[in-house]
Amino acid sequence: MDRELLRQLIHASGIFILILGLFLKTEVLILLCVIMVVFMEIVFVVDKYINVPLISTILSICKRSEDERGFLYFFLGIIATLLIFSFNISIAYAAILMLLIGDSASTLVGKKYGKHKLPLKKFKSVEGTLAFFVVGLLCTIIFLPPQIAVIGALAGALTEAYSPIDDNIPIPIVSAFVITVAMCLL
Repeated sequence: MDRELLRQLIHASGIFILILGLFLKTEVLILLCVIMVVFMEIVFVVDKYINVPLISTILSICKRSEDERGFLYFFLGIIATLLIFSFNISIAYAAILMLLIGDSASTLVGKKYGKHKLPLKKFKSVEGTLAFFVVGLLCTIIFLPPQIAVIGALAGALTEAYSPIDDNIPIPIVSAFVITVAMCLL
């Protein structure tokens, strides 16, 4: 569990992106995310051939497999959300915060306390999905009205639980889309 805890703390540390967003234009924030993707891809390749102090240690602890590209999907999800939903930055930030914090909570709670498997998903638990929903709600309520926050958190939790692809891309995009629709309808 210690390895997964470190991995999820690194995942949640992406909050620095939202903090930078308080001071930078969205376009600059997107550019920084693109630079991070390129930088991390270079580090990932170099690490296969050269032991880079500290970075190689962190990568060896955090990688689930040798060919894992979770960081790529993580940043692609953030970049796409910022691009698509830049018309309402509160929606984009709420959805990204769910990815950063809700997804980590889901993984940690699901691995430690997950006893009840979700229908059709033997590797996901009800407990992990509920953790995502609660934490996602707490994250989104900062940016959105309560009824919209509930809808957004539910969309995020269900996306995390049932996404057929790496959830780092669809969590913020689907959540932001559902939030946008809910805001138009309510």
